[in-house]
Amino acid sequence: MTGASGKVNGSALTGVSETALMTLQVRAHEARRPDGLIDDPMAVQLVDSIDFDFAKFGYTRRQDMALRAKLFDRMTGNYLRAHPRATVVALAEGLQTSFYRLDAADFGHEFRWLSVDLDPMIEIRNQLLPKPARVTQCAQSALDFSWMDQVDTADGVFITAEGLLMYLQPDEAMSLIRACAQRFPGGQMMFDLPPAFFAFLTRKGMPTSRRYRVPPMPFSLTPAEVADLVNTVPGVRTVRDLPMPQGRGLALNALVRAQHLPIFDRVRPLVVLLEFG
Repeated sequence: MTGASGKVNGSALTGVSETALMTLQVRAHEARRPDGLIDDPMAVQLVDSIDFDFAKFGYTRRQDMALRAKLFDRMTGNYLRAHPRATVVALAEGLQTSFYRLDAADFGHEFRWLSVDLDPMIEIRNQLLPKPARVTQCAQSALDFSWMDQVDTADGVFITAEGLLMYLQPDEAMSLIRACAQRFPGGQMMFDLPPAFFAFLTRKGMPTSRRYRVPPMPFSLTPAEVADLVNTVPGVRTVRDLPMPQGRGLALNALVRAQHLPIFDRVRPLVVLLEFG
């Protein structure tokens, strides 16, 4: 819905869907910087086109969401180099702009994209984002596995679940991973998770300001549990626990380098790449 300002009203996004506005704001802040870590003009355009009180989220001049997006782009791009006609499935895509960044990069223009999200999010995307013929929108929950019927597996499949699994119940998250492993042999799936102790800390949500609380994050895995997916989930051939890219600042980069030491296993976030056999 467009308001009097001519902008699209973002208040239709509630609950977990509303977090897409927060991550969008973080990416746009970083993209506006002359020394920004990510080239994301579409994120800037989206923020400028949505009527929403972004200040409610509190401090959003952070690097983490841009670094996460950069890592997802890197691994998706690696797959597209080997499978240039592959289908990328973006589960609960929210207001991510990954397709446009990758399409502007040197990965060719033959890969296809399936965006899976709920109706209000798909409606906003359709109002504000270009609609190339290679992009298909699927307005449904990622937990409704019928989206899998729309995926052409002939040239490879890369599945992203950026900022999704942590908001699911543990049995829901694991059922999604198992279904993807069974349905897409030869494909890959990438997802991120908060530190293992976050499930306890965020059982009632986590405040980022006096006016906003991030929804509960009931699902997490330890690095050891992630590594064991190769044994516990049929179809998972390999598991990669990915390091975050370098950011801006000596202290941040020292932390990034150190966080894969075993002593930090319980307190570091995870970005995981599964390869299906």
